[in-house]
Amino acid sequence: MASLNDVQITIPKDSQVPEKEYFDYSKRAQWLRAAVLGATDGLVSVASLMMGVGAVKHGIAVMILTGFAGLVAGACSMAIGEFISVYSQLDIEVAQIKRNKRNEKHDEESEKDQLPNPFQAALASALAFSLGALVPLVAAAFIREHKMRLIVVTAAVTFSLVVFGAVGAVLGKTPAVKSCARLLIGGWIAMAITFSLTKLIASHGL
Repeated sequence: MASLNDVQITIPKDSQVPEKEYFDYSKRAQWLRAAVLGATDGLVSVASLMMGVGAVKHGIAVMILTGFAGLVAGACSMAIGEFISVYSQLDIEVAQIKRNKRNEKHDEESEKDQLPNPFQAALASALAFSLGALVPLVAAAFIREHKMRLIVVTAAVTFSLVVFGAVGAVLGKTPAVKSCARLLIGGWIAMAITFSLTKLIASHGL
């Protein structure tokens, strides 16, 4: 007579708890790069413009107008640049699909589903740039005192660079400290150089 210790329970394979699916974070690399680059570019470019003008002009109106012009020009430039870049990539991939079709090596329909969208890339870049550019504009809009305005803009940009770096690191599963440090140091250098050179040129009467 078999005892309870001799009884073996077999769990069907179908009923076993499935392992956690592996996710390839490199798939996010392209759109993540474009989003972080666009937002950071808008943030640093417009903030640097405003800091440069703020080095020689104390009026809030001039600073805000400069920042707004930088936002519009930068967003348009990012959109056009991204559109041209992605369209060139699209042309290359379409040509390759046609060559593959002639050689009967690949499924044309499945490859077409993975083609990049130039219009989507252009819109995403413009929106990301505008989002970043709004930070220094909003920070400066309500500060009348000149020195305090520069301090607030610098603080807002610093905080935003840390946030952008952290978000990019979380989404891409990369070290957050390194990501934040790169953006932060780069942003500070850009603003410092623009401020210093503009101040120097203005002091020489140019």
